[in-house]
Amino acid sequence: MAITRIAEGDFTRAAGFIVLAGMFDVLDGMVARLTKSTSELGGQLDSLCDAISFGVAPAFLLYKVYFYAQGEFGVVLAALPAMAGVLRLARFNIQSAGSTDKLYFRGMPIPAGALTLLSYTLFYHTDAFQRGYGEIIPNDWKPLCITLVTLAVAGIMVSTMKYDAVPTPSAKAFRERPFVMAYFFAGFLLAVFSKGAWLFPFMLSYILIGVLRSSYNLIQSRFEPEDDDEDIEELE
Repeated sequence: MAITRIAEGDFTRAAGFIVLAGMFDVLDGMVARLTKSTSELGGQLDSLCDAISFGVAPAFLLYKVYFYAQGEFGVVLAALPAMAGVLRLARFNIQSAGSTDKLYFRGMPIPAGALTLLSYTLFYHTDAFQRGYGEIIPNDWKPLCITLVTLAVAGIMVSTMKYDAVPTPSAKAFRERPFVMAYFFAGFLLAVFSKGAWLFPFMLSYILIGVLRSSYNLIQSRFEPEDDDEDIEELE
């Protein structure tokens, strides 16, 4: 439905369908666990649905909104997030088979990438946001900005930077990860009360948290002392 609306030029309604797909993406796992019907087949189907809803549909939106004017080069640029998202999903399916870490993702999840592209395109590149808040990004800067956002989202999805997984709302999740729950709940409230206008700044903060955390871990690993065991063996 989102792709159909994009083809018709109804970008606002298309965005609603992509957000709705995100809600179902959260619910399908919950329903599968409640009904004890989880399976490897269901996991693969979930990834295929993600590839269409959060990869192809946002890429088509980028193309119809701006990149169509860039010819074949624009097709490639618009397709980058979809290709990066599919690659990330394939890598996730392989890694998650033997992984027990459910708190973090390696690389930004494809639904988060879709929300980033969707919120930027709808509220900052087009005039939907500007009608109520004035001109945020000058028209001369818009081609560069949408290109940079597209490249950044594609690159971060295939990166190995750690990103927090959205916890399932529960009392246990609030006790174990209060700050993470509060962060995502605040983002949800911002998006709802601003009618989507503040979703992109929130997604930008989500991206920056992952970048800063990875940068800190990299710097810390560079300055960690060498293993003391080696020094003991040399003394002996």
